[in-house]
Amino acid sequence: MPLDRSQLQGGLIVSVQAPEGSAMRHPDVIAAMAEASLRNGAVGVRLESPEHIGAVRRRCPDALIVGLWKRTFSDSSVYITPGWEEIQAVWAAGADVIALDATARPRPGGQDLAELVQRASGDLGAPLMADVDGLENGLRAAALGCQWVGTTLFGYTEATAALQPPAWQLLAPLRAQLPATTTLICEGGIAGADQATRALAEGADAVVVGTAITGVDLQVAAYVRRMAGGKAF
Repeated sequence: MPLDRSQLQGGLIVSVQAPEGSAMRHPDVIAAMAEASLRNGAVGVRLESPEHIGAVRRRCPDALIVGLWKRTFSDSSVYITPGWEEIQAVWAAGADVIALDATARPRPGGQDLAELVQRASGDLGAPLMADVDGLENGLRAAALGCQWVGTTLFGYTEATAALQPPAWQLLAPLRAQLPATTTLICEGGIAGADQATRALAEGADAVVVGTAITGVDLQVAAYVRRMAGGKAF
């Protein structure tokens, strides 16, 4: 079972993912990065795909795993654990918490978020992390039964495309209006320890950091581009 709010308080969850085509996208590499993160104080890891969840569960049997599965469909822009098939697979692979898109966007095949939350809770007993893009969707997700709410999709949906994460303006309103038992996670755009500390100060219970820690491909490419652009101090 997942840690409660008091156990997560002030903690770092490392998102250990790699893009398609990356040399880092191998279960053994993902599992090694996850173990390194946990050994150095991370309270949990966020992992993509049943294959990677299973690899980390085998290597780190006591790890807190937030699992998801990114899949794309032609009839929807929802891709983070979009449907029942993905929910079942993530849970079966060994996740403690299932992360899923909890925005108001239509889901593939017309699947309904409320029904998915009910089935995940009732049929599987699975705790859910709602990845949201705004206050209304965060409050709705909690009302439906999601135990965690994360700012993951702020700046990444059609409705928030003009906004830039981190979602500073969301944290205080969410914390003020969410149930006291709901875990609030700041995820998206956190580029350093100072920003992670600010997220906690503004109401987050824990912070998810990915690219800034484990995003080797993006980090190296960013360095190379910037260095090629010449000196700027």
